[in-house]
Amino acid sequence: MKIGFDISGGDFAPNNCLEGAILAAKELPSTARIVLVGDSVVAQDYFKKQGVDTTIFDYVHTTEVIEMGEHPTKAFSQKPNSSINVGFKLLKEGELDAFISAGNTGAMLVGSMFTVKAIPGVIRPCITSILPKENGTFGLILDVGTNSDCKPDVLFQFGILGSILAKEIYKIDNPRVGLLNIGEEPEKGNLVSQATYALMKDTKDFNFIGNIEGGDLFKDKADVVVCEGFVGNVVLKMAEAFYTVTKKLNLGHEYFDKFNYELYGGTPILGVNSNVIICHGISSPLAFKNTLLLAKNIIDVKLTDKIKQIFQ
Repeated sequence: MKIGFDISGGDFAPNNCLEGAILAAKELPSTARIVLVGDSVVAQDYFKKQGVDTTIFDYVHTTEVIEMGEHPTKAFSQKPNSSINVGFKLLKEGELDAFISAGNTGAMLVGSMFTVKAIPGVIRPCITSILPKENGTFGLILDVGTNSDCKPDVLFQFGILGSILAKEIYKIDNPRVGLLNIGEEPEKGNLVSQATYALMKDTKDFNFIGNIEGGDLFKDKADVVVCEGFVGNVVLKMAEAFYTVTKKLNLGHEYFDKFNYELYGGTPILGVNSNVIICHGISSPLAFKNTLLLAKNIIDVKLTDKIKQIFQ
């Protein structure tokens, strides 16, 4: 198993990336190798200063970086030796089993769509976020940013993709899928919500429980919450802001701590032909460690293959 890791991506690269790799290497099995994509000279110098054995990692050297402010499509085509571009080439060629980056999110999406490509039958790949529930369990929400506007058939597919992820990675049996809306009744919401409800209500493709409201997000009502990326990103950023406020006000409670993104790491891009995971740009070493462990789990359960089987 080889997990590619872009050490040039993120606001605090490469140090946070390298420290995260050190933490993950202590927990990953010997069969898993972390392949560091980026400046190998800088990486090995860092490890030597930290007293870390440089041979526990593999290296693919490149110094070119797609910066956060660059246009994703242009930068991806104009910088073939960037760490993101090189990572996707290795992934496409089968040299990697997964590829992780906290770099330019747009470039990661471009690489996913134009290098490894979408799984046939998947209309729009998407990303997810964790929803901590008040009873101590977890749910998922998708999409949280890749598709601001969605048609009903796209939202229907999110129900399928979210169910597969919830079952395979989070071990939720027969996950309950809810459609985020402004009311529980079938006729509530905008035209897209109403049409999506009509598609979902009699489906056998997943366990649809109906509409859920914003006040239900952190209750144990649904395991998978489906919404457009615009709405999902607002929910995600609100949850992150809520966690920040609890810290500033010293409102210590184990439930609030579960809103810390570092505990979960990145999110897989669901619906593409390989295992691609994107991370928050401000990711800490702990966040990177947990992303690398998530990548190992995704590879182990053959998540992408199972999505392909469903859409065949």
